[in-house]
Amino acid sequence: MPGQRGRRARTGSSAGVGGLAGASRAAGVDPGSGRSSDAQKRQAGSQASAGRAGTGRADAGRAASSPARARGGREQHLDPDADPEATARRICLRLLTSAPRTQAQLAGALRKRGVPDEAAQRVLSRFAEVKLIDDATFARAWVDSRHYGRGLASRALSAELRQRGVAADDIEAALSGLDPEQELATARDLIARRLPSTASLPAPARMRRLAGVLARKGYSSGLAFRVVREALEAESAGGRVSVDDWEVVPEPDEDSEAAGAWYAES
Repeated sequence: MPGQRGRRARTGSSAGVGGLAGASRAAGVDPGSGRSSDAQKRQAGSQASAGRAGTGRADAGRAASSPARARGGREQHLDPDADPEATARRICLRLLTSAPRTQAQLAGALRKRGVPDEAAQRVLSRFAEVKLIDDATFARAWVDSRHYGRGLASRALSAELRQRGVAADDIEAALSGLDPEQELATARDLIARRLPSTASLPAPARMRRLAGVLARKGYSSGLAFRVVREALEAESAGGRVSVDDWEVVPEPDEDSEAAGAWYAES
């Protein structure tokens, strides 16, 4: 079932990050703390000094040594005295622990925090080498999860992956597992679940509403119109609606601006 496959897809995606501890050791990072040994030594000395100075200085030391939020809710920039590569490793591990990320997403996060590009590139290259970052695997898991879990079509999935910086070759390979018959089956399932909620609408508005559900998930207007007509035809066979009520609704031109306006009408 689509819902079950969606749950498996999300679980599989999480399992990929579950190997974080072993891979992070290979990258030269303590997976428990997300810090290199040098960074740990510096932090230990900082905490000892702060303890001698009193509670107030300890609080200030913790605020300065962590990548916590600065005033106004903005991220603090890199401490000039910090090891940029150790900081980059710590930031990347924290982000990867919460959710899988692409290399472009991590590069953007490091840039926002003031990590020099050369240090960031060295860390990202090492993480890719030990498979802490794998855009191809990310793309496959994304397609599996978002198609079976949310019903998105290839066009919408491709746009989402491009926004996350995944290369065109990796996107194409990930989408190759979705054949037209699978997309058609998913579209039919989406409409079958939404059909009862539109029963009180006039026939033209009902057609637009249902076709719009598929259009917003990236299905072509031609496929959306065909799937909705099939669903309404099956419903009319049960005597719940007259075929004459909806057969007069014109089909929009494929992928035209008029099609977008057509779906938006109610």
